[in-house]
Amino acid sequence: MTQGFRLRRYQAADEDASIALWLETWQLAYPSIDFAKRLDWWRARWRCELVPNARIVVAEQAGAMLGFVTIDGGGYLDQLVVAPAQWGSGLAAALVDEAKRLSPEGVTLKVNADNFRAIKFYERNGFAKTGEETNSSGRAVLNMAWRP
Repeated sequence: MTQGFRLRRYQAADEDASIALWLETWQLAYPSIDFAKRLDWWRARWRCELVPNARIVVAEQAGAMLGFVTIDGGGYLDQLVVAPAQWGSGLAAALVDEAKRLSPEGVTLKVNADNFRAIKFYERNGFAKTGEETNSSGRAVLNMAWRP
């Protein structure tokens, strides 16, 4: 497990680091998609949808952001983002555990159906598939849920 990180609430000063980390991780996960072209859309979504409506927990070490998770009041986990150097370290599990703590009634999420690494991670952390759909980009997604 990653040692020495701490979890804390998101602050407005974290915006640039959050967006940069989102870009880095999504570009690595889907190299055929140019996420840099989506930055304006993502920044607007971050500011207008996620920050005002979700609890955001940041993982940091020595002042550097290592990851974050967003969870809204209904238990929907919209974003779990972890720096690639921390993949497999236990940091993502710690962030998911925090989302579960903040939403003890249950957590739901959507994951790209071709993101096998993420699906396996969520299954190992107690999530089960509850359905399938197509997102606004035309990609197949799985609906998943954790219940206590």
